[in-house]
Amino acid sequence: MTATSSRQFVLPVAQAQTSLARDAILHSGNAGVIVERTGQLRAEFRSEGRQFARELSEYINTRYAGIVSVFVYEETFGVKDRLHWLMHISSLHAYETLVQMGSQDAGWRDIIMRQRIPDERGGGSWDRMFVDGGLQETVLIPSAFGMYGTSSSTPDSVTTTPDGPATFTVPVARQQTDVPVDEQLDSTTCGILMHRVGELRYEFRAEGRAFARALCESWNRALAGHATIYLYEEAFGRSDRIHHFIHLKSLSSYYTLMGVRATSDPATREVFTRQWIPQEKGGGGWERMFVQSSLTDLALTPQHWGMYATTSEE
Repeated sequence: MTATSSRQFVLPVAQAQTSLARDAILHSGNAGVIVERTGQLRAEFRSEGRQFARELSEYINTRYAGIVSVFVYEETFGVKDRLHWLMHISSLHAYETLVQMGSQDAGWRDIIMRQRIPDERGGGSWDRMFVDGGLQETVLIPSAFGMYGTSSSTPDSVTTTPDGPATFTVPVARQQTDVPVDEQLDSTTCGILMHRVGELRYEFRAEGRAFARALCESWNRALAGHATIYLYEEAFGRSDRIHHFIHLKSLSSYYTLMGVRATSDPATREVFTRQWIPQEKGGGGWERMFVQSSLTDLALTPQHWGMYATTSEE
């Protein structure tokens, strides 16, 4: 066996997709809004489509630094050639700035309108690369106590003015845990991003969110250095559908996550065994809170050059 063949491949994290410095990047821990855009590539244009996705993302990253950071991911074990863009935006206010791209940004329009498919394959721009009707978006905001009955008093994140209605300031996701920021993983530093979705029953919407936040903090403390978990809400999608982003250091870190699930550590087990639902609602644990069969997991791998016939950056 040669030295080259025995060399272990280390999957590049999403942060490697951009030329920006770390402190200029928005990610799952410090963004006020995350827009997850998914698109299904046609198999014949899988290489061109990935090159388009990466080029457009890096243009946005450098042109709109501090407003939005965009990174591209593949489904690790799901549908092949389905891409996921995570658009990390500073706030909903900042999203309005991005709307101007379509009509005022000549560089963005050049990338979108450019002919990317060679004439011998029929020619065309990005729109030929994707399955029609396959582009979808989900808008996520970090979960915060005070939303949906999770706090019995007005939280500090609510501000009022004498001449207007109250405003809610959403804390960023990395504030959900007391694990030091420099020990947290996020969407740009993790090797695998697990996206867990669950739909809460309306009657347990407050208890379910309290459980989800407690689970995050329990696992964050137990898995420090191996995984970091944040909780998000859908801003404009289905009511009471919540999202966990489970940032794993690597795919093999899933074994560590399994170990935490199986541990007899009292603090970890207490979150799963606690009776979260009050007796006046019938009592019970976390398993009563969710719509049956609504919990799903999806693993995402940061896209990197060389995957699926994309051109190497050498």
